[in-house]
Amino acid sequence: MLLGTVLVLLLLVGGAGTASAHAALRDTDPRDGSVLDSAPRQVTLSFTEAVGLLDDSFRAFDPDGRRVSTGEAEHADGRSDAVRVSLPEGLGEGTFTVAWRVVSADSHPISGAFTFSIGEPSATTATVDTGPAENAATTALYDIVRYLAYAALALLIGTVVFVLLCRPATVDPLRKLVLAGWWTLLASSVALLLLRGPYEAGTSPATAFDLSTLERTTTGRPGLALLARVALLAATAVFLRVLVRVRQRGDREKPALLAAGGVLAVGLSLTWAAAEHASAGIQVPVAMTSSVLHLLAMSAWLGGLAALLTSLQAAQPLPAATVARFSRLAFASVSVLTVTGVYQSWRGLGSWDAFTGTSYGRILIAKVGAVVLLLVAAGYSRRWTGRLLLAEATSEVKVAEQVPVRVPVGGSAPGDGSTDDAPDDVRPDTSPSPSSSSPSYRRRLRRSVLAEVTVGVAVLVITTVLTTTLPGRSAAEAAEAAKDAPVPGVISASTTTVPFDVGTPGGHGKVQVTLEPGRVGENTVQAVVFGPDDGFAIVPELRLAFSLPSKDIGPLNAELTDQGGYWGTNNLNLPIAGTWTMKVTVRVSEVDQVSVSRKVKIGQ
Repeated sequence: MLLGTVLVLLLLVGGAGTASAHAALRDTDPRDGSVLDSAPRQVTLSFTEAVGLLDDSFRAFDPDGRRVSTGEAEHADGRSDAVRVSLPEGLGEGTFTVAWRVVSADSHPISGAFTFSIGEPSATTATVDTGPAENAATTALYDIVRYLAYAALALLIGTVVFVLLCRPATVDPLRKLVLAGWWTLLASSVALLLLRGPYEAGTSPATAFDLSTLERTTTGRPGLALLARVALLAATAVFLRVLVRVRQRGDREKPALLAAGGVLAVGLSLTWAAAEHASAGIQVPVAMTSSVLHLLAMSAWLGGLAALLTSLQAAQPLPAATVARFSRLAFASVSVLTVTGVYQSWRGLGSWDAFTGTSYGRILIAKVGAVVLLLVAAGYSRRWTGRLLLAEATSEVKVAEQVPVRVPVGGSAPGDGSTDDAPDDVRPDTSPSPSSSSPSYRRRLRRSVLAEVTVGVAVLVITTVLTTTLPGRSAAEAAEAAKDAPVPGVISASTTTVPFDVGTPGGHGKVQVTLEPGRVGENTVQAVVFGPDDGFAIVPELRLAFSLPSKDIGPLNAELTDQGGYWGTNNLNLPIAGTWTMKVTVRVSEVDQVSVSRKVKIGQ
């Protein structure tokens, strides 16, 4: 119920926006908005990281909006981060539009469009349907299944590790957990394999069973990783069956069997590392190793917590020694998570400013906060574990000291030289009941472990969201490219750069405002704030107002909202063509703000 609630909240909060991409367009050739003397023979796009091609990665349109025949898309000059497509001869003059869609190396699709002109720009830009960036239903289903896959991996690996290393007295309550983890991971992997094609192409879930789409999916790296995951799950089923038979015979697991289980766990984790953040960017071998260790440690800790909570709820009391073993396992897992988490954060962020200046950094802060809460709950669990061990050890000592002693009538107790005239041939059983403290400590341990599991689910969901967010390092590279070129992906847009200075140290920078399409009617606004160092800057408030003094219209507020890295709105309505006054108000602190005005020409 908790996992379902969190998933619904995530969809409600984050479902309205487009998915964050992990590669960013660095440059285009021809440049966006450029005017050429002669027709180019090809179009080339370069990105911040490696990208893959789709069947329809490029679509070109002439000034009248008609589709232009192009060659087959390919990677340029053997580079994985650059793609190109050839154009036909005799294009003619006017403004041409190029729509593109590729898949970044960490498996996330990205798309956009740009224009260039031959001879001179067209008097009017043709309205071109460049296709949706994503299908809302497909994206929602794909994200939900990804959450389930992460949870299932943790449940499967964590429960098996708990059984093998913590050795509970009975494993009967844990069988259902293992089965649930295995079946859920299998079902989610098959679902991801089917949804992968529609997710990449931005089409509806109905196209999931299209044979050509499936063929393309199974030949790409994400699809191959999912196929490998299904094969590894089949091998895991055999491993689990052998493990059950060994335990039913009462035998100890042989090292070869444990090694096979370790290989399977590493292999399953690799199917994630090979298709997400770790597979692209800098230091890929180190990053993939770190990602695998991070996933294994997460599974051992969070999945083990679920197994521990299930065992504590069982009718048969869980031995304190089992709890103590898990406590040591959890400590080792947290240590691995800390080291790998610090490395992955450095690799994904690239700078301290990215902590608060990018969506990736802010989500990472939320994850760190949740992990801190998890560690607090784990601290209480360790406290009750220690007290439970002490209580049971004390109880065992008292029982040993008061074992009933058999004394013959009229005889002497061994070693004491005394006699006993009691009528019975055995002394009364005076052994004490188990310590009254143990049940109390067990109840408190169950509550603290339940708190760990609850926060652990939140950590798992935040981690999944983090894997779908543009890393801070890529955001910085995209911002660097944006300083030297117009904003990519905007068709017939108006871009205005507005410097500002509030008069305080570090209180200056510029705002890059883009209006699309920059004509009468509905316009989309994107405003990016750059700081003194020309990097992304975060401000508490940014306002835009438009006035047309010649017609006594305005001010019209743009109603900007923080979109995570930029401010924007999709419903600015400018009713009349002309030269409008755009007033930009930037607030950099609670008391410091400045307003700057610029002229913006709005066409018909």
